[in-house]
Amino acid sequence: MAGVGIGLAVSGASGVSLGASIAGFILGLALMMPGYALGATGAGDVKFMGAVGAIVGPAMVVSAFLFTAVAGGVLAVAVAIRRQRLAATIAGTGRLIKVPGDAKKEIRSAGGSSRFAYGPAIAFGSVLAALIG
Repeated sequence: MAGVGIGLAVSGASGVSLGASIAGFILGLALMMPGYALGATGAGDVKFMGAVGAIVGPAMVVSAFLFTAVAGGVLAVAVAIRRQRLAATIAGTGRLIKVPGDAKKEIRSAGGSSRFAYGPAIAFGSVLAALIG
């Protein structure tokens, strides 16, 4: 997907210059790396946001990232409700806020019932950013 974004930039079809496409790719990766380092997102999520940046450029990838964060929060609440884990999810989030230094340990100790695919949030947030601006 990143290659598509860079290809669109090279051909002039995207309205994003080659330099902006590369900068967007790097910024998209950089925005997602802290979450990856903490174990909150996977490498695929990092690459997906990099690809989004390659397509939309550096200015729009920041908006896409912010919209993605909101979409991810909404998705997390929906998943927690569906799995009947809302109270546990809120308690875990409270611990992350209360003791941020323990975030990595808290995130890595979460079981599989606390995890969900983040790709749909990236897709939805990115499309929303592109539509709204």
